[in-house]
Amino acid sequence: MESRRAGAPCISFKRHVRVELTPAGVYLVAPSGTYTLTGAHARAVAVLLDGTRTLAEVREAIACPSGELGRILGRLSRANLIGLHRPGRSEDAEAEAYWDLAGLDGDPGHGAVEVVSVGGAGTRETEAACRALGLNHARSTGDTADTNHTNHTNNTGDTADLTVVLCEDYLDPRLAAVNDAHLSSGRAWLPAVTTGPVLWVGPVFAPGAGPCWSCLAVRLREHRQGEGWLRRDLGTAEPLLPPPASLPATRAIGVQLAALHAAKWLAGDRLSEALWTLDTLTLDSRRHAVQRRPQCPSCGDPQVVAARAGVPVTVRSRPKAAGGGHRALTPERMWERYGHLADPVTGVTGEVRRDPRAPWFAHAYLAGHNRALRFDDLEAVRAGLRARSGGKGATDLEAKVGALCEAVERYSASRFGDEQTVRDSLRGLGPEALHPNEYQLFHPRQFAGRERWNASAGLFHQVPAPFDENAPVEWTPLWSLTTGRRRWLPADVLYFHGDRDRDRLRADSNGNAAGSSLEDAILQGALELVERDAVALWWYNRTRQPEVDLASFGDEWLTGIRAAYAGLGRRLWVLDLTTDLGVPAMAAVSRRADGPAEEIMLGFGAHLDPRVAARRAVAELGQLLPAATGDGCGTADPHLLDWWRTATSAAHPYLVPDPVQAPMRAADYTYTPHDNLRDDLDHLGGLFSRAGLDLLVLDQTRPDLGLPVVKVIVPGLRHFWARFAEGRLYDVPVRLGRIAEPTPYDELNPIPVFL
Repeated sequence: MESRRAGAPCISFKRHVRVELTPAGVYLVAPSGTYTLTGAHARAVAVLLDGTRTLAEVREAIACPSGELGRILGRLSRANLIGLHRPGRSEDAEAEAYWDLAGLDGDPGHGAVEVVSVGGAGTRETEAACRALGLNHARSTGDTADTNHTNHTNNTGDTADLTVVLCEDYLDPRLAAVNDAHLSSGRAWLPAVTTGPVLWVGPVFAPGAGPCWSCLAVRLREHRQGEGWLRRDLGTAEPLLPPPASLPATRAIGVQLAALHAAKWLAGDRLSEALWTLDTLTLDSRRHAVQRRPQCPSCGDPQVVAARAGVPVTVRSRPKAAGGGHRALTPERMWERYGHLADPVTGVTGEVRRDPRAPWFAHAYLAGHNRALRFDDLEAVRAGLRARSGGKGATDLEAKVGALCEAVERYSASRFGDEQTVRDSLRGLGPEALHPNEYQLFHPRQFAGRERWNASAGLFHQVPAPFDENAPVEWTPLWSLTTGRRRWLPADVLYFHGDRDRDRLRADSNGNAAGSSLEDAILQGALELVERDAVALWWYNRTRQPEVDLASFGDEWLTGIRAAYAGLGRRLWVLDLTTDLGVPAMAAVSRRADGPAEEIMLGFGAHLDPRVAARRAVAELGQLLPAATGDGCGTADPHLLDWWRTATSAAHPYLVPDPVQAPMRAADYTYTPHDNLRDDLDHLGGLFSRAGLDLLVLDQTRPDLGLPVVKVIVPGLRHFWARFAEGRLYDVPVRLGRIAEPTPYDELNPIPVFL
């Protein structure tokens, strides 16, 4: 028997399990709880699982049907209560119990660890902690990082399996050299911050098996923009660290965490592929997922993003999800798939949280800084309504997902330097190039008077210098869904670049959209363009529009919204803004009814489904309402403050429903429901074509995120910001019969749309 079993693994209760046999049954006591093993053969099975028998010998020794034994052992295994072990027990029973509890059968003592420092303290203490865990020790480089330490060996002559790199900051530029050296040698390394109020450890960067430090560094920088501005102003690349703040106890915890993380990885624990933080002030700990960036220049292919832009955008069949609100995925599925992108350390945005200023009935969420505003902190604050990414919806989860998608949308539309570009002039590119003013639509008089205008206009309404058609600039390709042709626009109007130069072309978020699929994103971006165009035609011409009868939609949420606003002492109505395109577009308007200042606020929406258009307008109004009431968002923008304090509906009658026109009911809109997003896009594309408009798309999806993001441009459609070039702004209101003749330039609404 002994010779047959020699070297074979035995099956037994794991070492973290206490077994008690009582007259009432079998009890198993583990850190996860107390379990009862029941059944006619429970006691016999428990006695045999003492670690002296192989699985085959347990089967031979018990008079139990094979199926019943398999069910018992299966339940115990799934509960992490039994496992296979080599004969013999370690002298350190507590350590064996710990590794059993962790589900790790590997022996970390077989691995060799090297400890180096890049400004971080605790090298000797970390070495000692590793030895206490039974790890072999390779030669240390002391307190200075040796980025060429690819052949360091331990005292047995073996190469180190893992390097623990102590640092003060994960963005220390010296870590780039450490990363390159380990990628070259193929060895794994583990960064750790073992001092300070918040301890960091992980992930283990294993070349070829996951992300590298460069992948992580991109995300970390996104959460430290303020420090980035300060470093730029100081002219330094070094981290700007606060004064040291730690205790002997916190430093000891940091050292032990680093050693434990190393031991667990060497024992086979792949949870160590995440970054862990421990706040020693609150004792809150958190796991932060670290994603590999396929486009990473250090460990991936830096041409991935550029290659995507060179491929024509194609629309495929995409069924809508049941209950998904005309989308390919429900909000539940969206959050399940992409919720990890909201992380204060490794996400593209920090926490997505409900806006505490929003009224109780409004579903509104916030999701970090608006990346379209990258000039400086002061201007972001002055921007007021657009200073942060946000989401709204008819349900709480819709708003939460919307906030995340807007943050990802703006992140993906930011310039990282790996986008496809060609450097040439407008004339040099020829007919494929699109003059940027065909998209931006500034009037010649705006260019002529730009200095005076810019001195008093808000951030969103700045007029750039006239575009030089002979000057070489960087251009990025877009693809027409109307003709299939490639077109080019300057990269500066397609990607947020954060440049402070007011003369330079600057991208805005009009037509940027994220979605549950590429088709969904394109549809949402195009509908936003339709919405903004409709708002511009109404606002700047100050036309009277009919009211929308919300009750006619039979929507409980819309029906009850008026009473909710009345409870705030406000009135609410919705105007129909639908243009020649025929896509339902609406403006929700609210004013105070019980005070001297009306604090008029607006919200807009457009959709092929008129009920969804109404919902979007009302939801956006609820999202933006806090800015107009009380202290609001603390904006210092004088234009906004003047509007909320002085504007009245009597002085701006275009904000009030036209008493002559009958209200628009749900049945008055022409709408054919589709079950597929491609059908919606085909229908919308047909409307654009009949109006002589081209639908252009740039796929801005980032490979490391996976959430589809696009920039949609329809040259000729108007932005709702102050852009007064000839075209639809003057012609369409006349064709629609809203006004008898085009509004003269000098008689356009002098108040720019402020949203």
